[in-house]
Amino acid sequence: MPTPHATGRDRVPPHPDIRTIGLQQVLEALVDPVRRQIVAALYASEQDLACGTIELPVSKSTATHHFNVLREAGLIRQHYAGTSRMNSLRREETDERFPGLLLAVVTAHTHDGDPA
Repeated sequence: MPTPHATGRDRVPPHPDIRTIGLQQVLEALVDPVRRQIVAALYASEQDLACGTIELPVSKSTATHHFNVLREAGLIRQHYAGTSRMNSLRREETDERFPGLLLAVVTAHTHDGDPA
C-alpha cells in the first residue's frame, strides 16, 4: 500500500497556546544568547525567515534545539515552505500575554551587543 503524501498541515510542528505558557518558561527560553539572537533577527524581519538564513555560532543540530525551545515556549511559530522550515515571531500574542517583554529583550540584546 502506498504511503500517503504529507500535506502542509501535517508538516507544521505543534505550537502551544500562549495563554498556557508561564513567564518562567519564557524567561528560561530567553536566557540563552543564541535564542535572544534568533528572537532579535525575527523581530527585525518583516517576513518569515528560514532557520538557515539566521547566522548563528552553533551547529545545525544545536540551532534546531534552540528553535525548538523557542517554539515550545510559545515565542515563535514554524511552518514548512518546500523543504525550508520557516520561522516567525509570535509578536502580537506575546505582547498581549507579556506586554513589553519582546521589545525589552531585543533592545537589551542590540544595545549590549549580546555576543552569540
